[in-house]
Amino acid sequence: MTLSYLDLSPDQRDVLDSLPFDGNHLISGPPGSGKSLLAAQRAVMLALTGTPAVLLTRSHLLHQSLASTVHALGPRDRGVRVATAHAWLADWYGPKAPRAENGWYDWSAFYDRAAETDPDPGLTLVVDEGQDLPPEFYRLCRLLGARITVFADECQRLTDTNSTLAEIAQRLGNCTPLELDGNHRNTRQIAAFAARFHIGAGVPVLPEREGPPPRMHRLPERGAADLLVTLTQRHPDHTIGVIVNSKHTQFSILGSLERRAPRLKPQLYTSQATGGRYRTLDLARPGVVLVHRASAKGLGFDTVVIPDTHTDAAVDPTSAALRMTYYVMATRARKELHLAYEGDSEPPLLTQIGPGELLRG
Repeated sequence: MTLSYLDLSPDQRDVLDSLPFDGNHLISGPPGSGKSLLAAQRAVMLALTGTPAVLLTRSHLLHQSLASTVHALGPRDRGVRVATAHAWLADWYGPKAPRAENGWYDWSAFYDRAAETDPDPGLTLVVDEGQDLPPEFYRLCRLLGARITVFADECQRLTDTNSTLAEIAQRLGNCTPLELDGNHRNTRQIAAFAARFHIGAGVPVLPEREGPPPRMHRLPERGAADLLVTLTQRHPDHTIGVIVNSKHTQFSILGSLERRAPRLKPQLYTSQATGGRYRTLDLARPGVVLVHRASAKGLGFDTVVIPDTHTDAAVDPTSAALRMTYYVMATRARKELHLAYEGDSEPPLLTQIGPGELLRG
């Protein structure tokens, strides 16, 4: 049985083919470099060696996206399980896995359990968005004797419990680093705008693909729905990701859309939902998808709309956390990026950019 490559560039294919089956590997790359796609391909390739592989991520929404990608690669019997890190850890530990106050687990208890467990030479893990898992997770993987491939970008850390590339490599021990280049998602205009918020060393190389510059919209109160209706009419075949700062805004926009244009059938994801329409989405279906900023990592949409930039007006525009948030949100867009605010003035972070080539009013 051979691996069916899915939408890989020649450089991406070379990276995938060059990775040994054994050992630990840490692959870093900027947004749009194809980390999620390569993670899915890597998990399938490892499973083809006869050992089941587990593909992990922190976000449940990204878990759904990765599961679809794995399924698109071929039959379901390839031996790849796609799961969130929380779910996999709970299954490994067993009933009543002890929790910590930060939302993760009591790592001391997990280390004690690992010490009582013989290493599993067949334990094969692939982690996407690995910077969002805590350093303690990687120490546990080392104690378990797992062979692990991690895809990460420390310039996209959106949580307090995260890991730098150095921390991941240190916890794993013997680990082979590899860097991905290129941006296969964004247009040059979107990537240039996002680069203004990049906080890492150096600036990612801009892609060659051209597109319209990002647009800034001043909206009346609760005017986001009108903008979204216009965009869906203009691009009926686009997936439109609406990335917002609160669950209240998500449901407010959802209600407005359902009243004004029920035919659109917008989708909404919230991590608080345990099932049903607000938990399981069809991310490939054209139309509007409403997600919280914390759930946007790893996703991609034809058009991205950030309708509530005014909620950041009181935040220090030099804040690394705020800049990283905008870097992540902007780089979710494949073709168009729209930002909007309510009130009399733009938030300071965007005022610094000003009108021009990078941002059109």
